[in-house]
Amino acid sequence: MDSPECDVVVVGGGIVGLATAYQISRRYPERDIVVLEKEKVLAQHQSGRNSGVLHSGIYYRPGSLKSINCREGRQEMLDFCRTHDIPHEVCGKVIVATEEKELSRLNELFERGVRNGVACEKLDADRLRDFEPNCHGLAALHVQDAGIVDYRRVCFRLCELLQERGGVVQTASQVIQVVAREAEIVVEATTGSWRTQLLINCAGLQSDRVARLCGQQPEVKIVPFRGEYFELGEDAQHLCRNLIYPVPDPGFPFLGVHITRTIHGTVECGPNAVLALAREGYDKWQINWSDVWETLRYRGVHRLLAKHWSAGLEEVRRSFFQSVFLKSLQQLVPAVRSQDLVPAPAGVRAQALRPDGTLADDFVIQREGRFIHVLNAPSPAATSSLNIGGTIANQLNDVLGS
Repeated sequence: MDSPECDVVVVGGGIVGLATAYQISRRYPERDIVVLEKEKVLAQHQSGRNSGVLHSGIYYRPGSLKSINCREGRQEMLDFCRTHDIPHEVCGKVIVATEEKELSRLNELFERGVRNGVACEKLDADRLRDFEPNCHGLAALHVQDAGIVDYRRVCFRLCELLQERGGVVQTASQVIQVVAREAEIVVEATTGSWRTQLLINCAGLQSDRVARLCGQQPEVKIVPFRGEYFELGEDAQHLCRNLIYPVPDPGFPFLGVHITRTIHGTVECGPNAVLALAREGYDKWQINWSDVWETLRYRGVHRLLAKHWSAGLEEVRRSFFQSVFLKSLQQLVPAVRSQDLVPAPAGVRAQALRPDGTLADDFVIQREGRFIHVLNAPSPAATSSLNIGGTIANQLNDVLGS
């Protein structure tokens, strides 16, 4: 029996994959689109295990894919949430300098925000307390454009809209083989096979592996970093009104431990960033020896560890000793106490690493013929997802026609 035919197969049922499929369905309404997700439920990894923050674009290098997609994607996401009645709030956030050495970086961040068109203002210590009365800092930025969103709900609504347009979303459908022929691609999954004109790889933590299944050699390798969270107990939730962030370390692509109110009314603290011992290792004791071996034999990891061993060791300490984690929080909000912290589910970030040991600090989208691979889409990918999907859809005329 012949495989079913379609025009586009999207691998990955997270927010980037679903947004891409949805945008292609809008741009090419007559085309048949299939999304294959290996889990039984959508948004089980990065899309459903994040802080739910709507990012402003203040952090990213002007002109970078992150900067462009975040600013344009933020507005698209807001419009989408308003149209489809998805819980969201533009509540603003503060980025806080707690030490003298951070003041120059805070000023640089403000200048970058202005260049990126972000609504932000400088605060002194007194003004900071107007926004976050329990926050300690020498100075801060107030970023009006930041907010919070229920991204899991966004994913489910994107799925519904795609299906209403005739698209197919298959869960529990892991891609196991891809064969490229002259005029088509044959995608074999655990639920069957598909013949398609185009394959778009949005597999997140597995994206480099899917690229290799397609016969491609990705320019980066995915290295998993586990981010661990706590929640503030009910008696301590008043300590954070909205979102409180530290000044990020410019040499590290993570934003540091922060305190964020979620759209569900809880207050999350975290994440740290430790090298995970499994691609989908949400428990610190979860080990996949095949994943460990693949990570440790990659020369980029050796160079990364040699360069950032001190910061990495501090993240490990923060993982194993709650007192160290607590100290990071108390630099921002001194009133937080150990008894206020309740363990919360962890997430794993799919971070692309280059052979020279540098962490990709921008989105990486690689196209080769009838294949498009989204190889690095960590934060702010959820904020940017609709714009990423739209950008990909607008590049498909050569395969799908105008």
